[in-house]
Amino acid sequence: MRAVRVFMQLDSLPEAYRTLMSEAESASNFFSSYAWLQTLHAHSLGAEHSLRLYGLEKNGQPLLLLPLCFNSHQRSVFQAPALLAASNYYSSLFSLIRASEPAATQDELNFLLHHIAQEVPRWGSLDLHPLALEARQLPTMEIACRAAGMAVQRYFCFGNWYLKLNGRSFPEYFESLPSRLKNTLKKKQKQASKNHNLQFKLVQTPAQLVTAQAAYEQVYRASWKPSEAQPEFIAALMLLCAQQGSLRLGLAYLDGQPVAAQLWIVHQASALIYKLAYDERHAQLSIGSLLTCHMMQQVIDVDRVSEVDYLTGDDAYKQDWMSDRRERWGLRAYNLRSPASVLAAAWHLGRQQLKRQLQRAAAIFKT
Repeated sequence: MRAVRVFMQLDSLPEAYRTLMSEAESASNFFSSYAWLQTLHAHSLGAEHSLRLYGLEKNGQPLLLLPLCFNSHQRSVFQAPALLAASNYYSSLFSLIRASEPAATQDELNFLLHHIAQEVPRWGSLDLHPLALEARQLPTMEIACRAAGMAVQRYFCFGNWYLKLNGRSFPEYFESLPSRLKNTLKKKQKQASKNHNLQFKLVQTPAQLVTAQAAYEQVYRASWKPSEAQPEFIAALMLLCAQQGSLRLGLAYLDGQPVAAQLWIVHQASALIYKLAYDERHAQLSIGSLLTCHMMQQVIDVDRVSEVDYLTGDDAYKQDWMSDRRERWGLRAYNLRSPASVLAAAWHLGRQQLKRQLQRAAAIFKT
């Protein structure tokens, strides 16, 4: 027997669902872990959104967990409330969490989405992002949403550059870099060491983080970047990673002053490059690139990762360091049982596409 359960808080999840999340985390998905979602909700997402976690069970055994949220402050009679992925601008990946054994079928995913579409009060739309194309979750979710009588629309989120190491050492990797970058690194390293006291520090533990946090924030304030939207989230994420042993916070110092900072996370066999900043007054020394090179050596030769992931964005400089590119996409689904959502779908999809999807939905509603 299949059943859908809805949980409004993370700490109300039964142990079996936490095990499901642990399995997803072990499969190299840091952004599906219980600790990640807990930290994101407590220090960022929860300011405006309430969680709504959908679990699908078969004979009492969890098969799927879809972590969603909704804007708890939305109060409009003209707009049906929207369900959203439990993610935001701090999230580089969102995933439906699935059991490996027994694996959920497409029919079971359809069952879950059909339940969501029929809930009362009606949800007007469902927005899931950023999804990994290579994981095949986007097409399966698309099928499930259509089967539930929703009009669907894909949209591009961002490019994701990553590096396959294929067993290479750091010297072997360094030799594969573009000549221009290699020459710049050698020249700037020599220049910085000659004219300054250049030091690199690696922070990994909670004890080290106590003083390093201030150095990171000092660099961030002196960088080209806008003020951090929610600095308390970054602080909480660093502490979480330090407690788990996955923190790799790199700091570059010139003459005793922090001038570059990079937050990396080593998870399973992957190194995730999460945050980068450098003091613009030292841009001529390519201090950010020097620190990146130092961090690469750490994760390749010491942590022995098999992949380095630049996460969010198609910034041109990432191509010099990485070997491959993949894409993250989103899926927006409009619940055609809601008149307000039909209007929204017409606006976003266009008349002809909406007409086709309405015809498909009408056939579903009759069954």
